[in-house]
Amino acid sequence: MKIIKIKTPYIKLDQFLKFAELVQGGGEAKILIQDGLVEVNGEVCTQRGKKLYSGDRIQFENETYEVQ
Repeated sequence: MKIIKIKTPYIKLDQFLKFAELVQGGGEAKILIQDGLVEVNGEVCTQRGKKLYSGDRIQFENETYEVQ
């Protein structure tokens, strides 16, 4: 599992993918999220504006990331 530290109380899912350098831009993040390729806390999430808080876990391309 990889830890991604944020400096704000939360980060939106699409922004997280960009911040963690998992995608190159917002358009790519939007498509991947809408296609159901991203899981948040073990469940597929299709809301690109989903707020992620410390302790949330994101699964993408067989890798797990934790927000801190």
